[in-house]
Amino acid sequence: MWGAPGCENRGVVPQSIHEFFVASAGVAGALIGLLFVAISVAAERLARAEQDAQVHRIRAVAALTAFTNALAVSLFALVPGHKIGPTAVAVALSGLAFILATLLMLIRLRQVRWGTVRDALFLVGLGVVFVFQFIEGISVIVQPGNSGDVNTIAILVVVCFLIGIARSWELIGAPAIGFGREVTALIQGRRAGADDSTGDQR
Repeated sequence: MWGAPGCENRGVVPQSIHEFFVASAGVAGALIGLLFVAISVAAERLARAEQDAQVHRIRAVAALTAFTNALAVSLFALVPGHKIGPTAVAVALSGLAFILATLLMLIRLRQVRWGTVRDALFLVGLGVVFVFQFIEGISVIVQPGNSGDVNTIAILVVVCFLIGIARSWELIGAPAIGFGREVTALIQGRRAGADDSTGDQR
């Protein structure tokens, strides 16, 4: 009876990935706590009635959405029975609703600048993650015994962690060091030095 297709025990997360979700739930909880600390540190910027304030709010909510998604999926994955599929679908829809509302807000406020474009691209990337998670969640509901879909959801949880960390890093105003940016700065510095040398010779 218990081995029949569709029984509840087949919806349990495979034992091989069970420990991952245990660790993931702990990491997500810790990161959410640190995010609250980061938000309190950046509270002055979040409360400003300036154009940049909205960007900081978007980064804060985006990071919280990514971490909450990872936490919810990880915790419900540990509940015996077929829980991870419906949870993945529910939080994915919630995340997509947030992303759509945020993009509509940016359009309504006409805040089209390089900073908001970068944040919009991050939101689109997070939206892609939620779309894949929604599809995999539906697949788990339809085929509870397919462990491959659960593994894919686990990978998407990791991606949510990375996106949330990136959003949190920018939220607190930490310095960003990129290869392209440093090469550009180096070239501009050499050009400025060459121009100064030419001016001195004249």
